[in-house]
Amino acid sequence: MARTILLWALVLAVGAFALQWLEQQALIGVFAWRTYVGLIGVAFAAGGVWVGWEIAARGRPDVFQRNEAALAALGLTGQEVKVLERLAAGRSNKEIARDLGLSPNTVKTHVANLYGKLEVSRRTQAVGKARELALIP
Repeated sequence: MARTILLWALVLAVGAFALQWLEQQALIGVFAWRTYVGLIGVAFAAGGVWVGWEIAARGRPDVFQRNEAALAALGLTGQEVKVLERLAAGRSNKEIARDLGLSPNTVKTHVANLYGKLEVSRRTQAVGKARELALIP
């Protein structure tokens, strides 16, 4: 964390110095004003590319760790978690029933229980909230 703070402090210090230098050069009248605007534009574009590159290089962790505390707090059963995983995969109730060897009515009951426990009213909300709570990958 300290390395990141020092790096950003250095970047901001160099940027502030460069802007001050450009302002001084503009006041002296060394270059045309279009040159200064172009240099500042190039600097910000390069900075944006660099920040984007850094963010993209971080990636996501490879190993998903389920939030067991949230599972326990919500009171989700193992079967409900399996149904939730299949909901996230975009499966219909009939497909979930076939996969888990349940009746479609049982799947509907599990889905209704999930809605109540997650305090949502739609599948997309349930999946979104479950991802926020790290219940599913």
